[in-house]
Amino acid sequence: MIELAVISGSGFYDFPDLKEGDNKVIQTKFGKAAIRTGIIGGRKMAFLARHGKRHSLLPNMINYRANLMALKELDTQAIIATTVCGVLDPGLPLARPAVFDDLYFPDNRLPSGEACSIYIYNDAEERSKGHYIFSNPFSEELRQQVIAAADDPITDAVYAHACGPRFNSKPEIRMLQSFASFVSQTAGPEIVLAGELEIPFALIGFGVDYANGVKEEPTPVEVLSENLRNSKGVFIEIIKKVMKSYKVPRFTGFIYRFN
Repeated sequence: MIELAVISGSGFYDFPDLKEGDNKVIQTKFGKAAIRTGIIGGRKMAFLARHGKRHSLLPNMINYRANLMALKELDTQAIIATTVCGVLDPGLPLARPAVFDDLYFPDNRLPSGEACSIYIYNDAEERSKGHYIFSNPFSEELRQQVIAAADDPITDAVYAHACGPRFNSKPEIRMLQSFASFVSQTAGPEIVLAGELEIPFALIGFGVDYANGVKEEPTPVEVLSENLRNSKGVFIEIIKKVMKSYKVPRFTGFIYRFN
């Protein structure tokens, strides 16, 4: 059993304090996933770098189904994912953690264009398939543990998923500003698939720049790069603090099945 899994994003490709680590390649019906397991604070943890080593996978190359199914097959009890983001709200600061409380992902599509769902086989005998129903896509119990571990986090924050790998145009950003406060290209499918697999999920963001057109002047590349470098340390510190007093959360969504 894995008490907590961490899915990391850009600039965050290893978890140096993971003790007694073991590299695994899990074969699932959707493909393979590379996962490192180990111990943090006396608890069993799994670490999955969604972009692979040295950012070898762009967002459109990630096998989300294999990653989430592999964590399910390891009997993962909860997931904390991290993502560096573009900030959509000009009133929000950069380089401050955000613990998201809702999701904007109306396309509900994987990079391939397929529906973002773990249920892909037309098998009349498959009894697990159903409709994921949630009042909130994030586990409030886990979310509160992350908030308590973070230093002055932004907590009233909606995450928008945008299909990559290109960045959004100014009109696209203006549209997203009506619905969300942060945007990135990776976490949407993970949120949905974890829900269908009934794994409690929380998402931590870190604003590295203002999205296209949000400010009159674009964020300098040096500022973006520095924020990206600093994000890993912030994420690791939060996760380590969570593990010190971690309580496995309950899954509070619901899968409506016609059986």
